[in-house]
Amino acid sequence: MDTGIFGENLRQLGYTFYSGVPCSYLKNLINYAINEYDYVAAANEGDAVAIASAAYLGGQKSVVLMQNSGLTNAISPLSSLNYPFRIPLLGFVSLRGEPGVPDEPQHELMGKVTTQMLELMDVEWQYLSRDLEEAQKQLIQADELVAQNRPFFFVVKKGTFDTEPLKKQQNLIHSNEIIRRVYKDNQRPTRHEALAVINSVKDKETVQLATTGKTGRELYEIEDSANNLYMVGSMGCISSFGLGLALSQPDKNIVVIDGDGSLLMRMGSLATNGYYSPGNMIHILLDNNAHESTGGQSTVSHNIDFVNIAASCGYTKSIHAHNLEELEACMHEWKKTKGLTFLYIKISKQSKEQLARPAIKPYEVKERLQRFLQIDSIEIKEVDGS
Repeated sequence: MDTGIFGENLRQLGYTFYSGVPCSYLKNLINYAINEYDYVAAANEGDAVAIASAAYLGGQKSVVLMQNSGLTNAISPLSSLNYPFRIPLLGFVSLRGEPGVPDEPQHELMGKVTTQMLELMDVEWQYLSRDLEEAQKQLIQADELVAQNRPFFFVVKKGTFDTEPLKKQQNLIHSNEIIRRVYKDNQRPTRHEALAVINSVKDKETVQLATTGKTGRELYEIEDSANNLYMVGSMGCISSFGLGLALSQPDKNIVVIDGDGSLLMRMGSLATNGYYSPGNMIHILLDNNAHESTGGQSTVSHNIDFVNIAASCGYTKSIHAHNLEELEACMHEWKKTKGLTFLYIKISKQSKEQLARPAIKPYEVKERLQRFLQIDSIEIKEVDGS
C-alpha cells in the first residue's frame, strides 16, 4: 500500500510520535515517520515501548515499531508497565519467520509464536491488510481500542508497505559540557535520606519518576503526590520513560530517580537520552552496589564509572555528588540552568524496615498524573478515505 497515504491516515487520527527499532519489513513506515514526525530511535524495543508510553501519558498519541524478534525484549514493559498502568499505544510488529515464507533460521520460532505472545499479554492484534481501504478501516478499529486505554498491535507481513525513501537526516550532536568527578569521600546516606532531599526541591512544575522496588515505595512514604509516578515493574525502563515524558512535556521538569541495578539492565538508554538531550530532564542515580530491594545481592556496578559513561553519551552535565548538601545544591542549580543532567550519588544499603507499598493502584497513579499535567482525553477522529 501507499506508505505516505497510510501515514497521513495515522496523522489524522492524532498519531505523530513514533519510537522504535528498525526492521526491513517496516523500513518504509519507519522512513516515513523519520521524514515527517517526531521519531525516537531507541536502543532496544523495550525502551521504545517505555518512550512511546510516556509520550502518550504526556499527551501525544504514540506509535511503536519493532521486529518480532524484538517483541521478546518488549515483554517486560508491555506486561508490567502498559498492563498495570493501563497505558495504551499503537504498535506495528513485523512477521519475520512467517510459516511457509523462506527466511533466516533465527526467525523461525518467533514467526510461529508472535501472535500467541501478543494474546498471552492480553494485547489485541490484527494482521495489517495490504489493501489501503481495508487498512484504513483497521486503523479506526485500533484507535477505538487505544481510546479505551488498551494497546493494539498490527502484525505486518513482508511487502505490506510501498517504497518510502529516507530523506537526508541531520544528526543531533550533543557533547558533555560539565563533568564533576569524585574528589573526596562519599557520605553514603540512606536511600530515604537522599529521596527526602530530592523531594524537598520539588515544585508544581516538577514530575518525579521513581524506579521499581524500594525507590518508589520510599518516595511514596516520604510524600505521595499527584506529580509522582512509582514504577512497579519494567526494571531498567525508568529513564526511557523519562525521555518520552520530557519530550512530550517540555514545560515540565522531569526528575528521573534510578538505581544501579535498574540502569545496568538497560544501559543503552543513556545513549538515546544523550542523543535527544531534553534540557528539562535530570537523571539521578542512587548507587548502593546492590539489588537491595530483593535481598541485597551485589550488582556489578562497583567498577563502573557511570559519570564518565553518561558524559560520553552526551549528557550536558554529568556530576558526582558526594553528600546530601551537594545533591541538593546540584538540583537547585539544574532548575536554574537546565540541560540534560546525570547526577550520581553513592548511598548505603540500609532501608527502612516494614516499608509500605503504595495503596493507590498503578492506573490511578497514571490518571492522577495526567490530571496534574492537564492532559485531556483524546477524541477519536475519522480517517479520510482518500
